[in-house]
Amino acid sequence: MSLYLAFGPGADLASVKGAALTLLFTFTYLWVAINRYNGADGRGLGWFCLFVAITAVPVTLQTLGGATTTWGVWFGLCWAAWGVLWFLFFVLLVMQKPIAKFVGALTVLEGILTGWIPGYLLLSGILK
Repeated sequence: MSLYLAFGPGADLASVKGAALTLLFTFTYLWVAINRYNGADGRGLGWFCLFVAITAVPVTLQTLGGATTTWGVWFGLCWAAWGVLWFLFFVLLVMQKPIAKFVGALTVLEGILTGWIPGYLLLSGILK
């Protein structure tokens, strides 16, 4: 889908940006899967997560700065939360700090609060 947004008919700067930001998530999940498959220690993924965490800072600021609705503010706060999580992945995987349980719990919490609940509410028609 991201590649279609970036390279398909009607692609413009906004669709390419949306595709690029979506691919940050995509590559994170893909890299996790590859590491699980090949037994890699995750340091490469950790460095990628630092890059994504740094990228999330201006995205958060731009999203919050341009927010005109509650959804816009919520989305900006989601970017901030995800940025923190990506930074913690860097700390866990590269700096090898013993924070695995905390990061795991935060990952589950953020997944529920920023993905599952809003997705369910949107798909059920409660939010529009």
